[in-house]
Formats: sequence, C-alpha cells, structure tokens
Amino acid sequence: MATLQHQEPPAFFVRGPSPFARLIFFSMLSLALMVVDARLHYLTEVRQGLAALLHPLELLATGPLHLYRQISERMRGIEALIHENRELRERLLRQSVDLQKLASLQHENTHLRRLLEVRVALQQPIRLAEIVRAGRDPFSHRVIVDQGSHQGVLAGQVVVDGEGVIGQVTRVYPFSSEVTLITDRDLAVPVQVERNGLRAIAFGHGRDHTLDLPYLPVNVDIREGDRLVTSGIDGIYPAGLAVATVTSIERDTNSPFARIVCTPVAGTDRNRQVLILTALRLENTWLESEDEHRVPSAQRKGGRRHASR
Repeated sequence: MATLQHQEPPAFFVRGPSPFARLIFFSMLSLALMVVDARLHYLTEVRQGLAALLHPLELLATGPLHLYRQISERMRGIEALIHENRELRERLLRQSVDLQKLASLQHENTHLRRLLEVRVALQQPIRLAEIVRAGRDPFSHRVIVDQGSHQGVLAGQVVVDGEGVIGQVTRVYPFSSEVTLITDRDLAVPVQVERNGLRAIAFGHGRDHTLDLPYLPVNVDIREGDRLVTSGIDGIYPAGLAVATVTSIERDTNSPFARIVCTPVAGTDRNRQVLILTALRLENTWLESEDEHRVPSAQRKGGRRHASR
C-alpha cells in the first residue's frame, strides 16, 4: 500500500520580496533621486515634460471648479448691477420729484415777490390768501380761498394777484370766502383803455375764460393788444389795476356795436396765492336770490346784461 505524501498547493500569484524589503528599496531610491536632482539637476527636464503631459489632465480636472467660480462671480455681478440699477432709478425718481418741487417753489417765490411789489405799490390794507379749491358749480367761475370773516374779510373786496385783477369776494364764511372771477357772467368790472382813457364795462363771457366789452360803437378807438385797467369810478376797484388785453375785434357794418373779446392778464390757473384788497367803498345794499350769489347793487345795476346779448 503506497504511502500518501504531503504536497503544497500551487500559488496563484508569485510573491516577490516582502513589504518591508520593498519599503527599504523605494526609500533608498527616493533618497538617491532627491540627492541626484538636488546636486546635478538631471530630473529638471523630466519634471517639465511630465508637467506638460499632465497639464491637460489638470485643466480637465479643475475645469468644473473654474466654471462654477466664473458662473458664481457672473451671477453676483448681475445681482450687484440689478441692485445698483434699482437704487439709481429710485434716486433719479426722488431727484426728479425734488426738482419738480424746486421749480414749483421758484415759481411760487417769484409770484410772492410780485404780490409783495403789488402790496407796496397799492399802499392800502391787503390780506394774503390761498386758493383752496374751485367752486362746486361747474357753470360758474368761482374759487374758494382760506380767509373768512374771522380774518376780517368782507363781501365786495377785490381779489388780485401779481399780474392783475382776479375777481371779487361775493360770499364770506367764518374761515373761508367765495371769490367770483372776472370771467363769470355775473360780474362786471369798470375798465378803461390805458392807451386813450376810453371807459367801458367788462363782462365775463361765462362759457370760456374771456371778457366782453359790449355796447361800444363800431368806430370806437380800440385796437387789438390794448391794455385794459380798472377805472376806479365805482369806488370798489382801485384805479389802474390791470384787467385784460384786447385780443379780438369784430366790426360788422350790419350791427351798431363792435364785438370785442379780451383775455384776462391774471388767472387762478397759474397761481394759488392771491391778495384781498380793502375796497374803497362797500355798498350796504345787496341783491340776493336762490340762484345768484351776493354782489354789490351798484354792479348789478351797471352790469345787467341787455336781453339782446
């Protein structure tokens, strides 16, 4: 009977030197290469060549990181530009509003200077008022000012601005007053042509912001561009205040009267501050009805329109 002998199994991989031997070998090799490179510089070209060969791989590996950084910087730049643009637009709007206020203040300052010059020139008691709102009746030309009976305002007082006559106080409340404009058809102003002293009565047209000079003959000495001022014969309007300028004259041979249209030199559509003058003479008799506001009886008698108009 044969004796079985012990046999070693075949190795799948050829095992080389031990790991410790390998460590010693590669450590000595590394030290040798380091000494040779430091002393003789033999590996410089090899290192440069390897760096050149590995550069594309380095770019490929770091490309996503650089792309991410560029996109992040671009987005931050866009957000900063949007924020800056928003701030600049807001600043521009604020400056535009301030600029509009500045222009309005300059205009108001100029108007107040003119009012002050008018006050000095008239040398009579004057009260400064401000237009609060327009009248509620759309078919009449009236405004409301912020001065009333508590401030000493009386019905019949004349209202002017830096350019000329605006109208007359026709109704007084405790803290406000109603001013009928000279363009209202219920108000009449005694005027005279500044060029030749021709006297007439100016009536408000009512439908637009103009005045009429009715009942003047066709051959009357009046021209376009003539300046009309208050005559002062009624004792209410001080003499010499600017009222209107003649803008249109129609002379029809079939009519005995000329049609003369004038444009007021003053207006509530341009300024809010006005002056209330103390009338030279206020009548004690006033005509009052449900449909009409109070006006002096002297003006009612002299200012009643003819039925033909």
